[in-house]
Amino acid sequence: MSIRYTERPAEVGASASVGSVADSYDNATAEALNGTFKAELTEHQGPWRDFDVVERAVFQQVAWYNSERLHSALGYVPPNEYEQAYWAQLEEAPQTA
Repeated sequence: MSIRYTERPAEVGASASVGSVADSYDNATAEALNGTFKAELTEHQGPWRDFDVVERAVFQQVAWYNSERLHSALGYVPPNEYEQAYWAQLEEAPQTA
């Protein structure tokens, strides 16, 4: 699997966003997100009836996580709202030549 994880970003023209090779930070961000996902969704809402139920639950969790959750690092503002405010602030800032 690790070979596939390495090859796939290159296939789509993306760069991997991980730390240096063979240190404790290799996949720290991804592992933290996966751990949160497992704890909040798969462990608390199972057992699962079938794949369709899991697929819908994953979609709902990802939609909530990306758009509605209150994020402490963003001043307890949902990510979408924070991003909209960020871009609005950039548009309002005077442009220098």
